[in-house]
Amino acid sequence: MKYIQKRFFHMSVAYFVLALSGCATDALDLAPSSPDKPGVLKQNQKIAGGHQASSQSSGDKQPDFSVPANPALSLMATPVTIDTRQTYDLAQLIDLAQRSNPSTRNTWEKAKQAALAVGMSEATLLPIITANVIGGVQKTSTPVDVPLIGNRDIDTHIKGTSASIALQWLVFDFGQRAALTEAARQVSFAANVTFNAMHQKLIFDVTRTYYEYSAAMAGHKIAVQTLANSKAVLAAVQAKSTQGLATSVELALARQQVAQAELRVVRASGQQQNAYQLLLSAMGVNSMLDIKVASSLGRNLPTRYDGVTQAALESALSRRADLLASYAAVQASQSGIKAAQASFMPKVFVAGTLSSGNGSFNAGHLPDIGNQSSRAGMLVVASVPLFDGGLRAAQFKNAQSVANAASETFRKVQLDAVTEIVVASNALKTALAANTAAIKLVQTSSTTFDAALESYKNGLSTITIALEANNGLLDAKLAQSDAQAAAQIAAANLAFFTGALTSATSLSGDTGLR
Repeated sequence: MKYIQKRFFHMSVAYFVLALSGCATDALDLAPSSPDKPGVLKQNQKIAGGHQASSQSSGDKQPDFSVPANPALSLMATPVTIDTRQTYDLAQLIDLAQRSNPSTRNTWEKAKQAALAVGMSEATLLPIITANVIGGVQKTSTPVDVPLIGNRDIDTHIKGTSASIALQWLVFDFGQRAALTEAARQVSFAANVTFNAMHQKLIFDVTRTYYEYSAAMAGHKIAVQTLANSKAVLAAVQAKSTQGLATSVELALARQQVAQAELRVVRASGQQQNAYQLLLSAMGVNSMLDIKVASSLGRNLPTRYDGVTQAALESALSRRADLLASYAAVQASQSGIKAAQASFMPKVFVAGTLSSGNGSFNAGHLPDIGNQSSRAGMLVVASVPLFDGGLRAAQFKNAQSVANAASETFRKVQLDAVTEIVVASNALKTALAANTAAIKLVQTSSTTFDAALESYKNGLSTITIALEANNGLLDAKLAQSDAQAAAQIAAANLAFFTGALTSATSLSGDTGLR
């Protein structure tokens, strides 16, 4: 009987192992059957009997590589409430973006993770106390040959529990944990700086796209005004045509310009919509959102900018977020060298235990034998590394290499920062000069158009001159609108690269131009 039971047990174990190995390979049914067949696209799918129904096509039908729809993906998370009835200026758009943009929220989570890493590093300075409970039961059946009686089984029962409290404490390590904690603090500081830098970049992106949208709105308004001017020219030609003073060619040219102006209005409307979508994208809100945005045009800008000074450049470098983060990485790498150096030194541990246990023993029909005990102990251990195959030496050289790379990265970031500030300064200087020239061009072009149209009405000039004057006025207004937006963007760009674009209020007034 015992032989049969053992045999059955062994067969059950073997069958169970084979079943497990078969389940692992059956999971291949979840993958596509060939490179040109659609995959199995059932979520929460289970293998039943080693086979799984697939979505692959059969016969002469073309394979269908569509994917299943998941209605949960269409639910848009909206962290803030947006009032679509309000007209938003730049400062309000920036505030809305800072509260809803997923990039800033993601960087915020990373900053919290870096802060928690500091706490975890500091926790290694404290002892570790653990509580343990061990319990168990063992039953043994031993056959004994008893004279005159034959074979008999003697059952033995052993059971018991043991509870203990253990203490482990690394009390001295030549500053290794302190160095690692300092490195974590530097990384946390860099994460906070990066978080603020992400907000600075968000402010700049919203500012840039806002000015571009304002220019697009102005371009649409100019196109509408140009259409009105073209219709005025056409009306003048038609008035002269009724009197027999205009030719059919002049009338055709006037109608052609009206058609061209109508096309410009359509294109300008499309550009305005595209610029609006780019603004919403920079803000990090739903692109289906329909809000009113106040235009930035009409502000008086300075006529010149003298450029960045050496003192201003040094001040900008001292507050650049990327430089601060890179310098923190240098400091963290120096702490990494200290930690690697400490690994060559001995470590002192303190360990202690306090435990108690009880158990019982029973053999056959004999009385139970019980036992209770308690123990306490304290150990001081000094560990001195002697040989590790060069592992610590390699770690030390790697820490030095990381520190050297961090220093060179910092120097590269510093040089790039100087270049960005100087280029941004030159761009602002050029943009302001172009804006001043464009304003004069609009004034002269407007005078030219008014004079050409009046002259044509009085029969003193041709229709060609009037049409060219209208086109010239259109080009001048568009150039002035683009130049003003470019100057505002250049000012924001310089403020961003100098680390001064830190809030929406830094863009108030003259948009950061000094």
